[in-house]
Amino acid sequence: MSNGPAWSQKLRAEIGKAVIGQDAVVERLLVALLANGHVLLEGMPGLAKTLLIRSLGTALGVQFERIQFTPDLLPSDVVGTMIFSPKDGAFATHKGPIFANLVLADEINRAPAKVQSALLEAMQERQVTIGGGSHQLPRPFFVMATQNPVEQEGTYPLPEAQTDRFLFKLLVDYPTAAEEAQMMEMWGQVTTTPALQAVSSGEELLALRQHVDAIHVSPGVQAYILALVRGTRDLAAASEGNGNGAESGRAGGGPKRLLNFGASPRASLALFQAGRALAWLRGSDYLSPALVQEVFHDALRHRVGLTYEAEAEELTSDKILAQVLERTPVPAKA
Repeated sequence: MSNGPAWSQKLRAEIGKAVIGQDAVVERLLVALLANGHVLLEGMPGLAKTLLIRSLGTALGVQFERIQFTPDLLPSDVVGTMIFSPKDGAFATHKGPIFANLVLADEINRAPAKVQSALLEAMQERQVTIGGGSHQLPRPFFVMATQNPVEQEGTYPLPEAQTDRFLFKLLVDYPTAAEEAQMMEMWGQVTTTPALQAVSSGEELLALRQHVDAIHVSPGVQAYILALVRGTRDLAAASEGNGNGAESGRAGGGPKRLLNFGASPRASLALFQAGRALAWLRGSDYLSPALVQEVFHDALRHRVGLTYEAEAEELTSDKILAQVLERTPVPAKA
């Protein structure tokens, strides 16, 4: 039925001319493209996050724009503004870099609240407001943002309302020794750099989403997705009803307060849509519980709020989500 593996392979092969490793991250980016979702990448400096997204835009053959977020950035620097023309005495709309198919929001947590709110409208509504008028953004439209997990000076933490609008939060890790050695060989030449070609198009991507929508999701798997998401809320609700939280847990053996809040309904939609996209990429015509489990951490790690008690015990959202996965029964039939 589907040519998902072939489409995935040609894009990954082209991106691989410039980016070594990061196979899992590349696959998740393709899933996000098919599911019409935005992605937040978090990783240390120098891990080729910007190169990866730029290479993806080139291989996909879509218009790419990069916005370097800084504390002095203004909303008009992102969405555009009205410019007065002395010749005819009228205002003309000057569109900003957000009017592209693939927008890289580099170091998004350096942007102040006004810029973040302007980006929020673009991500959710696929439109921006300039001079009181609404302007539709091109299709397809994706925001892929990066942030540095260790540098906090001069940064503005993203509010939950904005992080919840990202389909995935992906953690970019260091390459292996073999990959880093291959990287030196590839990028060690000062005079030459790998050149990428477009192997797909925005029109093809929009058409492929019809195949993703045809992926079958059984009632059992739908119930499994709901049970996983609601399991995070149950964990937060149990914490709220625990009185003194951690103190009660130590004194009476009850559950410790780990989550301030669980995942929103957007998490259910994210698992449903991303799971079907991953199934299509893998050549399957149905969504299995195993594929839901694969995307579970990427789709939910930014949608739950850890308590101070959990952070004091050096727990992460991934560790708590792993507990939810372990406690939720897997349906016998997909």
